[in-house]
Amino acid sequence: MKHNFARTLSLALVLLSFGGVLGLFADENTVNLESAVIQDFSNPDAQNWFVMGSKFATKGFPQIAWAKAWPQAVFGTNTGSKDIRSLGVAMLFDRQEYNWVDIIPGTKGSDPKAGWTPKELPLPGRVKMLDLWVWSGNFDYYLEAYVRDYQGIVHVIDMGDLNFVGWKNLRINIPDSVPQSRKYLPKKEPLSLVKFRIWTRPTEVVVIPTNDPNATDMDKAVKFYFSNIKVLTDTFETLYDGDNLTDPALIQSTWGNASSGK
Repeated sequence: MKHNFARTLSLALVLLSFGGVLGLFADENTVNLESAVIQDFSNPDAQNWFVMGSKFATKGFPQIAWAKAWPQAVFGTNTGSKDIRSLGVAMLFDRQEYNWVDIIPGTKGSDPKAGWTPKELPLPGRVKMLDLWVWSGNFDYYLEAYVRDYQGIVHVIDMGDLNFVGWKNLRINIPDSVPQSRKYLPKKEPLSLVKFRIWTRPTEVVVIPTNDPNATDMDKAVKFYFSNIKVLTDTFETLYDGDNLTDPALIQSTWGNASSGK
């Protein structure tokens, strides 16, 4: 009887221990995936972007504009009173080459001569996937996204080719090699979106062919449109006793007027 009781007790302890290990493992791997819109381009005044071209960009290009157009797969055909916009980029080059155009989030100063200042977009949580809609006229170019980690390192993410017609959803997984957390508290270290870059290929045209002698540079410019930048992100954070001590507001209120130990 005592032997059976001892065996039962030992088995129970093993199961409890195993269950605790499983619980710890599950807690470390719990995820709460959410979709978050980073930019929808419908408010140009609040969502400022500017463009820069490489060496052989034609004078006056690239250019940027906000078009009253959108992917119907996202917004449908009847948007009601919503003023939906897309970000348009017009690019033109003097020669075929590995040319590029950077599309950069930023701010514009009150002084027109001050120009634009880059301002990276924070990406919430631990980003699993970057997602956006692009309109193309079937040009054999390709798109890259640039994201910065907490160490200041910029990672280049290949978003894919642009040789398609009309709107297409481009989405790419963020590699596990891109760090979004660290060993010490607070562990979570979000990424930021630095810019997008469109690359031309040397075998593809950089000017739209036309027989119209009155065609302007804008008529001949290659154009792309961008809509609805989103991320699929993990927002789960393990709770622990004292987690409020990593809250930035509490840190500021506690240490903002701290005195030295002298």
